[in-house]
Amino acid sequence: MYKRIILLVMDSVGIGHASDASNFGDEGSNTLGHIESVAGPIHCPTLKQLGLAHIADISCGESPIIGAFGRMEELSTGKDTTSGHWEMMGHPVTVPFPTFYEGFPKELMDTFIKKTGYEFLGNEVASGTEIIERLGEEHIKTGKPIIYTSADSVFQIAAHEDVIPLDELYRICQVTRDKVCVGEYYVGRIIARPFIGKPGHFVRTSNRHDYSRMPEQRMVQQELQVAHIPTVAVGKIGDIYAHVGWDKSYPTKSNAHGMNMVPYLMGSTFERGLMMVNLVEFDSLYGHRRNVEGYKRAIEDFDYQLSGLLPLLKDDDLLLITADHGNDPTWTGTDHTRERVPLLAYSPSMNLPSKLEDTHKSSDGRTAITEGVDLGSRHSFADIGQTILENFGLPAYPVGTSFLQQLKN
Repeated sequence: MYKRIILLVMDSVGIGHASDASNFGDEGSNTLGHIESVAGPIHCPTLKQLGLAHIADISCGESPIIGAFGRMEELSTGKDTTSGHWEMMGHPVTVPFPTFYEGFPKELMDTFIKKTGYEFLGNEVASGTEIIERLGEEHIKTGKPIIYTSADSVFQIAAHEDVIPLDELYRICQVTRDKVCVGEYYVGRIIARPFIGKPGHFVRTSNRHDYSRMPEQRMVQQELQVAHIPTVAVGKIGDIYAHVGWDKSYPTKSNAHGMNMVPYLMGSTFERGLMMVNLVEFDSLYGHRRNVEGYKRAIEDFDYQLSGLLPLLKDDDLLLITADHGNDPTWTGTDHTRERVPLLAYSPSMNLPSKLEDTHKSSDGRTAITEGVDLGSRHSFADIGQTILENFGLPAYPVGTSFLQQLKN
């Protein structure tokens, strides 16, 4: 049994369109592959050591693979953050969350005005940065929050921090969660989107806060709690799960901050259990904004921090790395993309080959390293949750297949 499991979610880092991508208009999408084809080779030697190049359309590394690697497909009916994360913890979303491709209906917005005391600007499908630039000046003049949505099931509320203070913006969001977006309007998340700056130079701040809908069934982290196994959330994990099932939650300001929290907690309070970390900037700063170069740099920065984390792991630690969906920065629009996601696993106790012996030439002439453990193609993100349950000796869920024994062999 592994004493500690650290699960890192590289938010939106997909590795190629899923088998049902055509149902979402995403056939041909490939987040990592297209980043490299446009911006050149991604320098991520640590991820390649764990097997990333074996499952993604990126150039191979030069070191032997020291981890286990596989691909996962999603069962859930959506391609949003909530669906992906919930499925990892054993709760696939089988009924799609409501979406509003033409903005929210008048009935809902009348309720928003009545319950929050605020009139509004916007109420449309929009990019967050674009709508803030377009309506930010009017917002400052009128004090009305900016409302917008996307292809995801979200109700987003943007406000300048000097116009509507953070505490008030959070209150508006909580009221919207509890009293406005209910019933048939029960969206996946209410999101506070604070920003600062002047017209023409508005910048969203890191004070974003998500208010998720409540899960309809128990999830893996709750089973751990019942068994008195500690659970720790880092980044927006707490928000995504409506703070259900987490003993402690640590919000973060950036990917780097999240990665810095991991060794800090490992060296202080996190001695046993599950730590789950969301690294949102891949998605929020680069995927949605279709910033290919920025996305590439973010992967390389993450890889550098990852290289410092591996030596800190003990023999009874298990590191898992995955994603919740894709967000191909070369794709049309600004929405997530329905893609397979990576599954990478590493523990110092895995006892894999340490020298480069088994190699072959791939079809494009590159040298492909075939060491490591191939976890194959997984049919649900819930395989992660099932593996966690088996590791801690807890009863299996009806969905998902554990890969724990493959790591032990």
